[in-house]
Amino acid sequence: MTGAIVLLHGVASNRTRWSEFAATTALRESWALLRPDLRGNGAAVYRGRFGMPEWCTDIAALLDAEGHSKAIVAGHCLGANIALNFAARFQQRTQGLVLIEPMPPAALTGTMRRVRRLRLLLQFLIPIVRALNALGLHRWQLAPLDLEALDRETRAALAKGPEGEAQLEKYASPLLDLRTTATSAYLQSLLAVTEELPAPAGIAVPALALVSERSTFTDSAFVRDYLERLPDCEIVALPAKHWIPTEQPQAMRAAIEDWVGRRFPAAA
Repeated sequence: MTGAIVLLHGVASNRTRWSEFAATTALRESWALLRPDLRGNGAAVYRGRFGMPEWCTDIAALLDAEGHSKAIVAGHCLGANIALNFAARFQQRTQGLVLIEPMPPAALTGTMRRVRRLRLLLQFLIPIVRALNALGLHRWQLAPLDLEALDRETRAALAKGPEGEAQLEKYASPLLDLRTTATSAYLQSLLAVTEELPAPAGIAVPALALVSERSTFTDSAFVRDYLERLPDCEIVALPAKHWIPTEQPQAMRAAIEDWVGRRFPAAA
């Protein structure tokens, strides 16, 4: 392998977000594809305090453990925000960024804008939930979440007609999120995704941004305003409702492969 690509999932998600991509991309032939469960998610259940600093430190530790001095860091949704924070904190270890539907707080709309307005309430609730967890009051079993299977099921429903939109709404359902994610982890992820992003001018690494043409979570003009202030960022718009990995997996894969091949030809 000539390099590493770290693939980060979003809120209430896990490493299966990237299973289909990892199994089908030609990049797997020359790049090590690292798909961690972010602390608090998937198999990495954790009910203590965490956020951007802890996730970024975890990524650096993962690179150390796998023997990589630097990596391309890719992320979807919250994962894209984490990737930007990692680049700001560990710029020498960031070879490049792939930002899939990043979520600058100023761009949040709909449900996520309401979540942002509730930040003070989240900051109040999270210590209470963590204290209850420390007393042993928490769910001992969480429902499994296989996003590769759910993605295939959703695409099949979308192909049949408008009823597929209802299937797509499952991805934004707090009830589903809480079935598969510990409450404290879910609340802390919501808090993290609504915090300010690093100043874009200071993130001087090559970046590819994939944005949805019909996002229900962000205002595309505000997203582009942030991305266009990154020193070196290519922006590609895809026809999706925020769930590019679900709705446009082939276009996503082609865009990433093309960008990596052009920007890092010696490692491709």
